[in-house]
Amino acid sequence: MASTTTLNANNLAALGAERLAALLLEMTAGDAAAKRRLRLELASHSGGDVAGEIRKRLVSIARSRSYVDWRKAREFGQDLETQREAIVTHVAPNNPGEAFDLLWRLLEMAPSIYARCDDSNGLIGGIIATARDDLGDVADRAGQSVEVLVGRVLSAVCANDYGQFDGLIGTTAPALGSDGLTRLKVKFEEMAAGIAKAAAGEGRQAIGLSMRGPSHADDHERSHQERLVRSALIEIADALGDVDGFVRRHSEEERTNPMIAAAIAERMLAAGRVDEALAALKQAEGTYRHGGYWPGWQRAYINVLDALGRSDDAQAERWQAFERGLDADYLRAYLKRLPDFDDIDAEARAIDYVSEYPGFHRALAFLIDWPALDRAARMIIARTGELDGDHYGLLTPAADALEQRHPLGATLVLRAMIDLSLDTAKYKRYGHAARHLRTCEHLARRIDDFAGHSDHPDYVADLKRRHGRKSGFWNA
Repeated sequence: MASTTTLNANNLAALGAERLAALLLEMTAGDAAAKRRLRLELASHSGGDVAGEIRKRLVSIARSRSYVDWRKAREFGQDLETQREAIVTHVAPNNPGEAFDLLWRLLEMAPSIYARCDDSNGLIGGIIATARDDLGDVADRAGQSVEVLVGRVLSAVCANDYGQFDGLIGTTAPALGSDGLTRLKVKFEEMAAGIAKAAAGEGRQAIGLSMRGPSHADDHERSHQERLVRSALIEIADALGDVDGFVRRHSEEERTNPMIAAAIAERMLAAGRVDEALAALKQAEGTYRHGGYWPGWQRAYINVLDALGRSDDAQAERWQAFERGLDADYLRAYLKRLPDFDDIDAEARAIDYVSEYPGFHRALAFLIDWPALDRAARMIIARTGELDGDHYGLLTPAADALEQRHPLGATLVLRAMIDLSLDTAKYKRYGHAARHLRTCEHLARRIDDFAGHSDHPDYVADLKRRHGRKSGFWNA
């Protein structure tokens, strides 16, 4: 049974409403964000104008011009999140139209927010993205006329300089419906037809030079508009389920790009057009086989092979995908499709392959995660010279995983990090290195055979010989 002093809802409720109210007032003194949160809760509870309170706060944020540095970004983000959450929790259930307008307003504010805010940790961007998802959730219930919604989406997509409206067409597609999407398609096609061609003549503004000659401002603007319209038409085609429309938006040259070929194939496959999906992938196979990282192409290719009933070919591709990058997901998928007992032999063959893989640290990560800890320890002992102590993000959890049953493997991993820290005088790591050395001392008591490596006393003696004057380490 939980202690009566444990912080949970039941224990706090036992304090009584009056005491909790007093504590809240005391704890929120001087905390403007917390007070705003409480006022919104009170307005909702009493049937007050929650939407009005939120709207006033959004106006205040939009009018502000003060810079929000990284130290204040978290507090500012909490304020934005409070407004977003209040819209979804208190406004949307009873007034989805009002909630839609408030969320739209929040998204429209994004450019001014980004312009005056340090969002290096992505906190604000995450809140904006969540608000965009919320918009899609309430759009279908908001009661917007198709004509009005088409106009709003069109304007937003054309003013999406900060990515705040990314994916808006797909987000609002259920609310737009086939009629709205078709109208929006017409609007963007009209824009495409109306994009002005560059006019020849001396009046054009040159903004740079390239191998092809002068670069003009109107060329850049036209190129931007063309990309915007094309992206919108692709998104509309997807929302309408128009596979051929999606394909038409990509040139023959672009279809040789494995990423684009995979996107086309996935849509063809979803539409039951398996042969055409395979043909789309074949257009980019040369580029894929030539090299590069194209995971989407391979995933789509395997799915198509399965759909065609070419199970053996699909299995061969899965094995190749595993071998190429030690992808555990592909190996699991490969093993899952093997008959009983065959999977045991195949797994052993895979682990043998990993143990000899040229990229030592990638192989180690695979063996630790799989897990195949005995093979990881054997590989470490056999290939100790390839350990790089600078990979502490991998080596620290690897040592922890090996510590119980493979003390020598764990010791060699810890020594690699100790050596790196001292050999390169990374003094900020001395505390960690000293802790690793103490762990090595503990592990040494369980190691009967150091397999040709120095035992613990000899290793410490060598450290003192080489780094005896680094008191920051020895005194840590």
